Amino acid sequence: MNVPKIQKIGGLFLAAAIVISTSSSIALAQNDSGAKQSMKDAGTETKDAAKDAGHGIKQGTKKAYHKTKSEVKKAHRKMDPDTPKN
Repeated sequence: MNVPKIQKIGGLFLAAAIVISTSSSIALAQNDSGAKQSMKDAGTETKDAAKDAGHGIKQGTKKAYHKTKSEVKKAHRKMDPDTPKN
């Protein structure tokens, strides 16, 4: 089967055009989902950082409360030695 040279070259150009258009549309789709995923990741990291900060504040507050409570009891016992230890 003898196919003229021009038809072979035309088919090659057509195949190349299809490959290029397909690969460029795939690349564009990846960039869009990449940006979207980056925004999701940033939001998640912000949420986690806020949780960590809140946890640290809670722990610090509890520690300060308990230390203040124990020091007040200690000062009260110094002023009134008859006070029970609990």
